Amino acid sequence: MSDTFIPVVLCGGSGTRLWPLSRRLQPKQFHALVDEDSLLQSTVKRLKGIGRLSSDPAVVCNEEHRFLVAEQLRAIDYLNVPIYLEPEGRNTAPAVALVALSCINHNDDPILLALPADHIINDVPMFHRRIETALPYARDGDLVTFGITPTRPETGYGYIRKDASAARSNDEIQVYGVREFVEKPDLTTAERYITDGEYLWNSGMFMFRASVLVAELHRQRPDIIRHIERALTHRATDHDFVRPSSTDFLNCPSESIDYAVMEGAQNRIVVELDAGWSDVGSWNGMWEAKQRDPHGNVVHGDVVLADVSNSYIRADHRLVAAVGITNTVVVDTVDCVLVGDKGKIQDVKKIVAALERSGREEINTHKKVPRPWGSYQGLDQGDNYQVKKLVLNPGAQISLQLHHKRSEHWVIVSGTARVTCGDQITLLSANESTYIPVETRHQLENVGTTPLQVIEVQTGTYFGEDDIVRFEDKYGRV
Repeated sequence: MSDTFIPVVLCGGSGTRLWPLSRRLQPKQFHALVDEDSLLQSTVKRLKGIGRLSSDPAVVCNEEHRFLVAEQLRAIDYLNVPIYLEPEGRNTAPAVALVALSCINHNDDPILLALPADHIINDVPMFHRRIETALPYARDGDLVTFGITPTRPETGYGYIRKDASAARSNDEIQVYGVREFVEKPDLTTAERYITDGEYLWNSGMFMFRASVLVAELHRQRPDIIRHIERALTHRATDHDFVRPSSTDFLNCPSESIDYAVMEGAQNRIVVELDAGWSDVGSWNGMWEAKQRDPHGNVVHGDVVLADVSNSYIRADHRLVAAVGITNTVVVDTVDCVLVGDKGKIQDVKKIVAALERSGREEINTHKKVPRPWGSYQGLDQGDNYQVKKLVLNPGAQISLQLHHKRSEHWVIVSGTARVTCGDQITLLSANESTYIPVETRHQLENVGTTPLQVIEVQTGTYFGEDDIVRFEDKYGRV
């Protein structure tokens, strides 16, 4: 039986409680919230050094985020990681089943470690030791989950009730049977859980053999595994992307591993983990996860305070000054500012819902939008014009395309560009410009060794991304 060990990084969360930083097209796992790495990059990097079985991960993400995932992995030298693309999120059970079935189809039966991409773990050596603790149990066919040692009554997490009478043989006696999984409690119940000492926070991290997961899904949720089998049978691949059949995947029920597998499994155990864990699911979580100053404040960016206490203040794009406030969250982005009472900041989801009802783009994208070739940032917009700043990475190019409803004027700010406009190809450098008429095939390519910066002025009657007709694209976009 195979002893291959494959981490499965689950990258499909939306992170709406961290709005306005986290948005639909760039949720929290792609942001650097703690250090210079994004949460996704930190999750992948902390996997290095887990015993002799450690290997590169597989990643499951939303199709809309595929190039963002690929670029962030490339930036930390993970170049050939398989990336499974969900046309729409269906929770963790279908996501992990994609990887498990793929491994079995390749005549392998690895141990899978399923990890959300958006967690913080401060004590990485302890995390590694607990993974090593769990490996023998998963190797022998147990379904392992990791329960976090609770530090406070918490109403935002589910809990695992451990069964100390069914503790497995281990020198540290931190491997237990599982009596039950319980939902997020109210405060009174959470306080009782802490007093009882029988409950751990449910981390959403799991370890099992691929064949064990698939067998449990066949036994408990054949509707899920049937659709995932069909989706993989009709999959397509390009570069490192694995695209399951959209029709079959979208017909799959949405369910977590907890409900689909763990609650009904017999051979389930929990390994207790005390490693400075946080799922940073809210701005309160960010405040708790970071080092606080003597007044209980956490600040990020250009912040000036006077008589402020127990607050989280983040300034990403300008000076933020605060006077005489306490227990407050202030988050500044280039196009939004969030201000809220720290005790009620979980209700930011109500703001997101209101913005969605109003059709506001601020829930979807930032002003700076990542693209496989680099990024663009909206600078100004009126009735008949739009101005953007484009940044193309060295060797990158936009697709060969045309627009029906707008023309474009490109001004090179820095770098060297090769511009295709109709049948003409031109090299342009700083302070030079060109004009792209409506209904004209065109392409922009960075042929230099430094980022190419371009100011793009669009004029016309419509500026939506759906007015792009692509003829050739090195990134596989249709």
